[in-house]
Amino acid sequence: FSLSVAAVRAQVEQKPALETTEGSGININCSHPKKQIGEFISFYRQLPGQRPELLALIARGSKAVPAIAGELQVSEDGSSSALWLGRPRRGDAAVYYCALGP
Repeated sequence: FSLSVAAVRAQVEQKPALETTEGSGININCSHPKKQIGEFISFYRQLPGQRPELLALIARGSKAVPAIAGELQVSEDGSSSALWLGRPRRGDAAVYYCALGP
């Protein structure tokens, strides 16, 4: 199945699409070299026919996100961030967004 990714603001860059097979982990990377102190990275996903859903908010470091089925972790190092989806299922096929903001 296919996971789509999209950048929400011009200061954030992502690849337009990624593909994986069910159960095979995938890493969605965001580049944001102009991120400033006090700004956060937000990760969203939008399932087909639904509104975007906030997955995680992070300023720096990494953390697990237990509210999502499977294995989801986010990390941020100042100039880039990543969302790791460890055991995706077909139901996780969606558009994944990365946004930068206060």
